[in-house]
Amino acid sequence: MEHAFDVVVAGCGVAGLSAAVTAAELGLKVAVLERSSREDRGGQSRWTEAYLRMKSLDAVSDDFEAHLSENAGPYNDPDLIGEMAGSRDGWSHAARTLAVPDPELIGGFADQVPATIQWLQGLGVKFDFLPTQFLTKTQPRLLPVGGGQALVDALAARAEALGVRFCYHTTARNLVLDERGAVQGLAAHHPEHGGVRFLGRVVLASGGFEGSPEMLTRYLGPRAVYLRPICKGGYFNKGEGIAMALAAGAGAAGEFGSYHAEPIDPRSGVSEPSVFIFPYGILVNRNGERFTDEAPGAVDAHYERVTRRIYEQPEGLAYVVLDQRVKNVPNYRLAIRTDQPAIEADSLAGLAGRLGVPADALEQTVAAYNAACGPAEGYDPLAPDGVAASGVRPAKSNWALPIDQGPFMAYPIISANVFTFGGLKVNTAGQVLDTDGNVMPNLYAAGETVGMYYTNYTGATSVLKGLVFGRLAGRHIAGQGPQA
Repeated sequence: MEHAFDVVVAGCGVAGLSAAVTAAELGLKVAVLERSSREDRGGQSRWTEAYLRMKSLDAVSDDFEAHLSENAGPYNDPDLIGEMAGSRDGWSHAARTLAVPDPELIGGFADQVPATIQWLQGLGVKFDFLPTQFLTKTQPRLLPVGGGQALVDALAARAEALGVRFCYHTTARNLVLDERGAVQGLAAHHPEHGGVRFLGRVVLASGGFEGSPEMLTRYLGPRAVYLRPICKGGYFNKGEGIAMALAAGAGAAGEFGSYHAEPIDPRSGVSEPSVFIFPYGILVNRNGERFTDEAPGAVDAHYERVTRRIYEQPEGLAYVVLDQRVKNVPNYRLAIRTDQPAIEADSLAGLAGRLGVPADALEQTVAAYNAACGPAEGYDPLAPDGVAASGVRPAKSNWALPIDQGPFMAYPIISANVFTFGGLKVNTAGQVLDTDGNVMPNLYAAGETVGMYYTNYTGATSVLKGLVFGRLAGRHIAGQGPQA
């Protein structure tokens, strides 16, 4: 079975829908392939709150480009980075193949954000600076009212009104190539119809590989068994879009051995059951021992690094231990999204028994921490305050109050895999580049299928990356440039 379209989009999250709607608004015939049902469409996008790193409706945060650039790989060749600061026409072959986001790509991304938000407003999406889970934060975060589900609903409704064809239970498996290796479409599979070919220019917007145990183990290593997707939509992201493009010669970008880490309660099955309360307690592993500074600074800027340390612990598990003082933190419940209750006990020994950690070790850990807590002078739970526990290893930099007011409480925490960092290399039009840095005709990528992040995620940019690059791809296919 074979169908012909102007544009074939793999994936029905905000990246794929942005590409589909944009192309359809410009008069193109579009198909969207979605492996799930209509009810489950939207991938991870429908589950996220969709934080946006913006200081207003028409401006990204002040550090948007700088943070992306500073986290574009730890030890890049300075000569190649210097080349990339100039015109692309003057780059060497090595610079063109470097698997990092170049200044032009980052700048183009940032420049297109305001127009993309304005476009979404035209589709009926409302935005506001709503309360977040972060009790302390360094950057503003704009949110769509209704979260990612509101984005998916608005974009899908617009696509349907424009006549975009949605093909549910249809999984893209391979690129269709001509005898010269140029992309002609997608080969997909449907459980009833079997193999189906969709001819047309292709936009890969099928997410990362957080739902693929094989790819996770291949790229992240055997400890990936201790990870799980942040939400049920992540299980649909099995990496086929990335794999098929790499097999056809696409260039890789982003850190394939890493992912965006978020602390969650493993007991909970709700979407994103995050636990951000740990700066006000201590983190202990299965041995009852502390292993990291729980509060190096504002939680929004540091939670990922703390969560990675949790992932390194035995069985990828830790517990945040708290006492009754935490209830004095204003709006502390905002930092606890799990639907499961705290594990409580009147004594530390009793709490250790409920957690399954050695009681003597937990008591010694808490005693050593408490002895290192200095005066609480200047304590401010809503801003980094320098109230430290400095005479213990590891030290705690902020909000270091003793844990001595029972009953005592704890939450288990594991690292969730919000999305993987590794993906495809693209240019400012969303065109996929090959391993030599050349454009692969008829092939585009958007969202987490695009590799951009290294070492430390630039928070609240992933949804924007999907929206912007989906829109750029749709406009380029229709012969339009970026929107001013």
